[in-house]
Amino acid sequence: MSNLSFSAFVFSLASSAAIHFGDLADPNTGEKVAPDLDGAGQMIEILALLEEKTRGNLTAEERQLLGQVLDELRLRFVEVTSLDGKKRLVES
Repeated sequence: MSNLSFSAFVFSLASSAAIHFGDLADPNTGEKVAPDLDGAGQMIEILALLEEKTRGNLTAEERQLLGQVLDELRLRFVEVTSLDGKKRLVES
């Protein structure tokens, strides 16, 4: 059994979000899947909950990493949902 670091845990959750966004291939199949914004949003919520519940207990590096990952995922969520909305307008 390997020791899981906090950083590795955060990156694991971020990778799951990227798979849900359709940005990374599913590690089990090696194929990209259709975007699942609900799944991506849930990963962001989990990371936000982790940030809230660990406040005051993280090193400066861990806090910075978690904040940066959350910022990037939230931005990606806005980008994807904005593109999806624009795509629907063009299609109608």
